[in-house]
Amino acid sequence: MGRHADILLVDEQFDLVVLDVGLPDIDGFEVLRRLRQRHSATNVLVLTARDAVEDRVRGLDLGADDYLTKPFSVNEFEARVRALLRRGAAPAAAWSVAGMTVDAAAKRIRVDGRPVDLTPREWALLELFLTHPGRVLSKDQIAESLFTFDEQLSSNAIEVHVSRLRTKIQPAGAHIRTVRGFGYLWEGSDE
Repeated sequence: MGRHADILLVDEQFDLVVLDVGLPDIDGFEVLRRLRQRHSATNVLVLTARDAVEDRVRGLDLGADDYLTKPFSVNEFEARVRALLRRGAAPAAAWSVAGMTVDAAAKRIRVDGRPVDLTPREWALLELFLTHPGRVLSKDQIAESLFTFDEQLSSNAIEVHVSRLRTKIQPAGAHIRTVRGFGYLWEGSDE
């Protein structure tokens, strides 16, 4: 079962992984170590009966975002899940994608070696695509990331932001493909 989890985490992207340490084949600590070795920023909540301080420290040092021991309150578990999902995946410090480099910390992008200016919403959109590679993002998902609850959105606001970002990154060979009826898909990563 541990090997199956490891294979799934190689092939699929998840917003959150709830990981038990006591898995057969390879244990949850090894699954977590391999996940972080692949530089995945997926949030991980370790849920286990192992409550020794050494185990908690090991899990957190291996890259767990949270550690909850059994027995646990369902309300506390749900609150921790909500907190991790609100946080989202931590963006990588830098990406090298197609013909561009992205430094998220410095908010800089270079296309074919030349700097490109992005608005704050274009940055948020780019980071959203880069932290969800291979996933179709719906307009609702994009709107939740780019706009606050009380902002009035025009009917084509998402299309406008996607179009502007497309124009700026297209020379690098990166593409945002429209998937009719579903949303948008990032293409062009060097995975």
